[in-house]
Formats: sequence, structure tokens, C-alpha cells
Amino acid sequence: MGALLALTSAVLYGLVDFCGGILSRRTHFATVTVLGQIGGLLLAAAAALLVPAEAVHPTDLLWGALSGVGSGVAMHFLNRGLSRGDGGTSRLERSRELGESVVVPVSAVTSVALSVLCGVLLLGDRPGVLAWAGIAVTVPALWLVAGGGADGMAGGGARDGLLASAGVAVQYLVLGQAGPTSGLWPLAAGRVAAVAAVAVLLPGAVRRARRPTPALGVAALAVGAGAALGLALYQLAAQRELLAVAVVIASLYPALPVVLGLALLHERVTAGQTVGLVGAAAATVLLAVG
Repeated sequence: MGALLALTSAVLYGLVDFCGGILSRRTHFATVTVLGQIGGLLLAAAAALLVPAEAVHPTDLLWGALSGVGSGVAMHFLNRGLSRGDGGTSRLERSRELGESVVVPVSAVTSVALSVLCGVLLLGDRPGVLAWAGIAVTVPALWLVAGGGADGMAGGGARDGLLASAGVAVQYLVLGQAGPTSGLWPLAAGRVAAVAAVAVLLPGAVRRARRPTPALGVAALAVGAGAALGLALYQLAAQRELLAVAVVIASLYPALPVVLGLALLHERVTAGQTVGLVGAAAATVLLAVG
């Protein structure tokens, strides 16, 4: 059950990533980020009220808040990396190329590696042989799916990707420490902290951003709500599965935007991405049965 919840979380995150990327091309990325965090807070608060909680401990709320700070940091550096470029049309083309070749694969792969290492070395996780095989397959699979390459690795894109990966790892690992008796209140606390973190990290960008149309504003709120729902499913998965395994399965989300881009936007999938998708599918099976 834990593996299924983590996989559903990955599907939701992949859908959110795809939709958020489209929105960020139609309005300023800071607007999408801030409204997304607000949408996530609204959904998390509603979910916390609906899901029974036996006892809400202050330490669990603290874990949730720290997880939210990780979310805010991850969104800031990921979006900053994806928005790098030279200006005009070339900026859009460069940001897309940079995001696919450096920022996304670096953040995805490094967050998995950090999470697994922390889970094994600090939290005492002991994955089985098949689970270890799945983890080993996941790292190169994510790199290939996200279009990883060596171009630009020394630039700011790689640095932003590494900082984003640290935020993602904190988001997952810390939220997994919250006890099950607190229900989803740690998630709600995390969304409050995420809104605060984004407000601190993006004040200038928010002031420069144009006010979105009502439709784009609602869409950004919905994207954030979807991300919060995905994180709620991950929290439930982490309560039923080894943390290292739950993190790896949830981190398979970059595969879905590739599939959606192929199906809906008629994008071309490279041979490397095809191999990565096959590897991601194999890793899912290994992690589920391991």
C-alpha cells in the first residue's frame, strides 16, 4: 500500500510539474510559485480538518514546518534555474534547454541520492536486495528521462539544481519524521512555512511580476493544491513504507511530463529518454516488490 501511495504521489507531482511549466511560460514564474504555495496551503488546511488526528504534537508540527521550508527553497532555486537565459525568444529557448539538460536532472538525481543516504545512514533504513536494485536503476533513469547532459554543468544551472535538490530532500525526509497520530496537520504547518519561505526568497520577483489573468491565477492555485495533495499522499506512504523507498518512488515524477509532452504537445522523445522511461518503470516494479 505504501508503494502505491508513493507512486500516486509521483503521478500527481509529474502532472503538477507539467502544468506548472506551461503556466510559467504564460506568466511570471514568481506568480506561479507564490499562488501555488497559497493553493497548497488552502488544500492542506482543508485536508487536515477532514483527516482524523489522534494527537497533534508540537514536534510533528515542527517537522512539518521544516519540510515546508525545504519546499520553498526547492521551488525558488528550481524556478530560478529554469528562468535563466539571455532575454527575448532566445531566453525562452535557452531556459527550456537549460532546464532539461541541467537543472531538472541535477535536482531530481541528487535529491534521491541525498534522501537514500540520509535514510540509510541516519534513520536506519535497510532496503532489501530488490529495493537496492530499484534505487540503483532510478538514479540513471531519472537523469536520462530529464534529458541530462554535460553541457553547462559548471554554470549557474547546476548550482541551482543542487540547491533545489537539497530543498527536495529536506521536504521529503523531514516530513517523514512526523508521527501518524498528527494526521495531516504537519502538512498544513509545512504549507504555512512554504508560503513564508517563498515570500522571503522572492520579494523582488513578486513585485516585478505582472498580475495574472483570473484564469491563470486559478490555474496556479490548482497546481499548488495538486502539489499539496501529492505531498499528503507521500506522507501517508512514508508511514507505511521504508522512507528511502518511499522517497525514491515519489521522486519518479519527472517521467510523467515527458510522457505528457509526447502525448499532448507532440514533442520528440530522445533515445536516452526512452531508455530512462523503461528504467523508471523497471525501478518502480523492483521497489514495489522489494
